[in-house]
Amino acid sequence: MGLRERKKAQTHAALSWAAVRLAVERGYDKVKVEDIAEAAGVSPRTFNNYFSSKAEAIAFRHLDRCLRIAEALRERPEGPLWDAVTHSVLRQFEPDEEAVAHPPATDAAQWTAGVRVMVEEPALRGEMLRAGAVTEAEIAVAVAERIGGDAERDLYPHLVASAVMGAVNTVIAHHLRTGPSVPVNDLLTDALARIGAGLSTP
Repeated sequence: MGLRERKKAQTHAALSWAAVRLAVERGYDKVKVEDIAEAAGVSPRTFNNYFSSKAEAIAFRHLDRCLRIAEALRERPEGPLWDAVTHSVLRQFEPDEEAVAHPPATDAAQWTAGVRVMVEEPALRGEMLRAGAVTEAEIAVAVAERIGGDAERDLYPHLVASAVMGAVNTVIAHHLRTGPSVPVNDLLTDALARIGAGLSTP
């Protein structure tokens, strides 16, 4: 990316993480656009140039993370497919620049409880569903490219993409339900190994 594109990506990421962090810590209804903009170091007008709502800003983190799964798959054109899938997924669940620079103000248990409440917000559910549909389609294209298939005609890339997104969503839900005792990356590794064993590359 060029400098301008990198700056836009950084602003997207900063606003989205600020929206997530504040919604988890304070409660979704207690966070205003002005709060998010201030936490990200930009104006409310800038926020509105990037997102139409705080729900969209929160969901963007999930959208961006999962789109980067497809990008990472394209960066690993060699080797077994499911090894590449697992590596690509796990990379996206490592602490990123925003989370390191602005860590949550709560402990792990409080954070998990706050996320659990946040994701029940009806407005956010719709945005998360839209994000999931977009990313699943993009992962299917990346898988098709990697195996020399056709995302428009072949079933397998879509099976893989659906399975990957299903694993991600199920692991996150399980983690929120059971608490932070088992790291998300360990759960993802287990889930993807189980799926890959039964959905071998054609």
